[in-house]
Amino acid sequence: MELHTPLDDRTTWSPIGNCPVEKAMAVIGTRNSMLIMREAFYGTTRFDDFAQRVGMAPATTSANLKALADAGLLARRPYRDPGGRSREEYLLTESGRDLMPAMFALFRWGQKHAGGPESVDLAHIGCGESVDVTVSCRSHHEVGLDEVELWSRRSD
Repeated sequence: MELHTPLDDRTTWSPIGNCPVEKAMAVIGTRNSMLIMREAFYGTTRFDDFAQRVGMAPATTSANLKALADAGLLARRPYRDPGGRSREEYLLTESGRDLMPAMFALFRWGQKHAGGPESVDLAHIGCGESVDVTVSCRSHHEVGLDEVELWSRRSD
């Protein structure tokens, strides 16, 4: 990765408080938040199902669902089972769906480097082939780490 002016002089700037990765991690940077988002991608919508599938206590589940909804990754929608009280379910928002490529990348990284099972796979519904995660530019060229540069759009 290359850094370009004015970013190449790292003594003149700090990413602290102004980094997209830092800002994203402030929203979804906990294990519990990521596992709730995983479950939302898998179709989980109800509180008890999130708590059970992620293995969290109800108070922890509630706090994480609230934080993700407040951050705009999940939307609350009221529902009522026959004979039951009114409750809320949690649905992915556009912002939550935009997190999916990062989740796919974590899935693949976990398989390759953290002992995740290879018996589970991500596959394209259209043809059945495994889904890979790649980095590309907006012109759709696949990009390697040594082909990425960081630059500032601001003129100082």
